[in-house]
Amino acid sequence: MSNFLETIKMRAKAQKKTIVLPETWDRRTLDAAAAVLAEGIADVILVGSKETICQSAPDLDLSKATFADPENFEGMDEFVATLVELRKNKGVDEAKAAKLLKNPLYFGVMMVKKGQADGMVAGAVTATPDVLRPALQILKTRPGTKLVSAFFVMVVPDCEYGANGTFIYADSGLNPNPTAEELAHIAVNSAETFETLVQEEPVVGMLSFSTKGSASHSDVDKVVEATRIAKELAPNVKLDGELQLDAAIVPSVGQSKAPGSDVAGHCNVLVFPDLDAGNIGYKLTQRLAKAEAYGPITQGIAAPVNDLSRGCVAEDIVGVIAITAVQAQQQKR
Repeated sequence: MSNFLETIKMRAKAQKKTIVLPETWDRRTLDAAAAVLAEGIADVILVGSKETICQSAPDLDLSKATFADPENFEGMDEFVATLVELRKNKGVDEAKAAKLLKNPLYFGVMMVKKGQADGMVAGAVTATPDVLRPALQILKTRPGTKLVSAFFVMVVPDCEYGANGTFIYADSGLNPNPTAEELAHIAVNSAETFETLVQEEPVVGMLSFSTKGSASHSDVDKVVEATRIAKELAPNVKLDGELQLDAAIVPSVGQSKAPGSDVAGHCNVLVFPDLDAGNIGYKLTQRLAKAEAYGPITQGIAAPVNDLSRGCVAEDIVGVIAITAVQAQQQKR
């Protein structure tokens, strides 16, 4: 296990939060829940029938979990009323709200909305849009946040770059082709997230196939404009662009290609120009460098709701639960 994850787990244990897990028909989720409870990383709410869940995994100790079954939940009337109030302009009445809240993901997000849980983790068997839709409908974006984006924390072994091999890659999971303004907000949010999770100063590189005018193209222009906006939004953040990847993380290349930049060659937050680049980049790093990849983690939602890769294993879910708990510690609700 990396120092990053060990530290995240220690921080989660120090101020324990409650994380709701709606995908209780998935064995990996139950394995992760048992591990989280055994290690004391977080308190866990499992959505569904206690009897059914425990019968499906008789070998696991889930005795410390809380169970919440949408089929006979005491507070369901209040949940329905809240959802109707939130979505009445979209034509949601009591009948529609009651039906939606039988969906474990809507139910889990409503538990977060009502303060019964501090965050939610799902996506092991559910597509990203179906995980994030209830979060955006019920929790909405954090005040002052332009958009929700997704990132990976990448921990590269034996790596001299970044923060001892630790990086944030954004957006690597959600927005296919962000505008310059959206890219700027992704950069600023990612810098804040890096400081929260890694507890080191963020150094943000706005990535491109060009460094400081070495190529001309509308795609380059977008990154140049995003850099300008991001510097206006967060003048105290170390941030520069446009930078090629080597100029962003390798000091000698940064000095050669972007002389005078105190950011080039030292970046630990890598902002990709689009989702193609971000997704390919994180998977290349994960597979070729044998890096640990934690995510996709969301940022910008009013409370932490995090998506999992459907190829995840139980250990991945434990890591994301710990990260979600630490995110929840930072939330002002």
